[in-house]
Amino acid sequence: MNYINPIIRGFHPDPSICRVGEDYYLVTSSFEYFPGIPLYHSRDLVNWEQIGNCVDRITQIPLSGMTDSGGIWAPTIRYNDGTFYVTAFVQGKGNFIISTQDINASWSDPVWVAMDGIDPSIYFEDGQAYYCTNAREHPDREEISMAEIDIRTGRLKSGIKALWTGIGGGYMEAPHVYRIGEWYYLLTAEGGTDVNHMATVARSRTLWGPYEGCPDNPILTNRNDTSRNVQCAGHGDLVQDQWGNWWMVHLGTRLSRRTMSYLGRETFLAPVRWEDGWPIVYEHGRALISCDAPLWEAQQERKGLAFDFADKEWEPQWLFLRQPDPSMYERGGGRLRLHPAPVFFESLTSPAMAVVRPLDFECRTETRCRFEPEKAGDEAGMILYLQSDFHYRICKRRTDRGDFVTVEKKAEDFIQTAYEAAVEDGDIRFRIDADKESFHFYYAVGNGPFRFACKASTRFLSCEVAGRCFTGLLTGIYALCEEKTGAAADFYEFSMN
Repeated sequence: MNYINPIIRGFHPDPSICRVGEDYYLVTSSFEYFPGIPLYHSRDLVNWEQIGNCVDRITQIPLSGMTDSGGIWAPTIRYNDGTFYVTAFVQGKGNFIISTQDINASWSDPVWVAMDGIDPSIYFEDGQAYYCTNAREHPDREEISMAEIDIRTGRLKSGIKALWTGIGGGYMEAPHVYRIGEWYYLLTAEGGTDVNHMATVARSRTLWGPYEGCPDNPILTNRNDTSRNVQCAGHGDLVQDQWGNWWMVHLGTRLSRRTMSYLGRETFLAPVRWEDGWPIVYEHGRALISCDAPLWEAQQERKGLAFDFADKEWEPQWLFLRQPDPSMYERGGGRLRLHPAPVFFESLTSPAMAVVRPLDFECRTETRCRFEPEKAGDEAGMILYLQSDFHYRICKRRTDRGDFVTVEKKAEDFIQTAYEAAVEDGDIRFRIDADKESFHFYYAVGNGPFRFACKASTRFLSCEVAGRCFTGLLTGIYALCEEKTGAAADFYEFSMN
């Protein structure tokens, strides 16, 4: 049966997967955004629903002061003896484990693991837990290392031992250990999470090694793919379905223009077969958009998002920067009120902003709001946010000359007012239509027709232009002021299709 990659679109890097019976659970990185580590569920591997976030309490993993593309990296999800475990790395603090026995409930507070390195993973066998990272036993070379741990406390129960040094691709990371048949397999990523990214594998008859590399490494990479349909493929995790078939989830990027993508790294699914005791990914180890594989359910059409703010609780798709201040937000009864604060995006704190991941390159986002500014510098509207110094905004803004609808573009130290028009009081609707090449900005006053404001290139919100950007574009609503104000922005609906 045919399916189309990516299976989870938009900013969803570093996927990890586990199966419990006929249910599949998947997590990805969330970096500086709260709530952290989005959690997805599927029963067929191609149709996924976000059912929550593993880090859903501000006190659970504080994200205050996290830098762009900092925060929580590369989670792994595993199930053992009735309990789900997620482990990940958090900037400046190290590796942690959280757990739950009810996948639909909140996860525990973190247990910190006394082992450095990034991209941690857990392997369970015979009642013991083993922890794997890219920690170095030998400082002069890259390697993947492992230690036995106490899963309840994070304390090491053994020394840290190096398992494998890879194939020399550099930036060795993302280790996962599996026992399949008579072999232990160690899956890793090399090459850096860019165009040289790859997945490599080694095996051993014993858990502690020695591990020998696959003669056909890398088993997944698009570094020589001249079609440029997919780039940066790597960082994978294996799972066996209930029918005995093997699969890999991995990250990859699709290009929006030239060699750039503003959606960032997304989650792909690859069929895996075995030859001579080694995994063969796809047909030729190259990530594909269109795949034929032994699926048992058809892939459904993309669903849109629509929020009416009827409830006080936030849906799991909403994200906030770092450590949000709850006093900035009031929602319920069909309204979301944002209280502007003099917190600017470049300050690495948390402005009054709520965002979601785009559904794809071709996407329309709309909102309706009422905002009556009080002081010059008060503004509210919609935002396309990549990181603190790369974002586009369409808003209602008060200036010394009056109130205006404004489109402002910021790319590092370049700031441009791309559109400005005087606007009267009353409800205002904002709309952004996106495609691979451009963002198109519209607004409407009251029940009037939409007016085209301007278009802007997607180039300057691409991860490659921002540089060392591990996240991707997010779209949402915000309110901002230059000094303390009594104005508030009321949003009544938000949709994305």
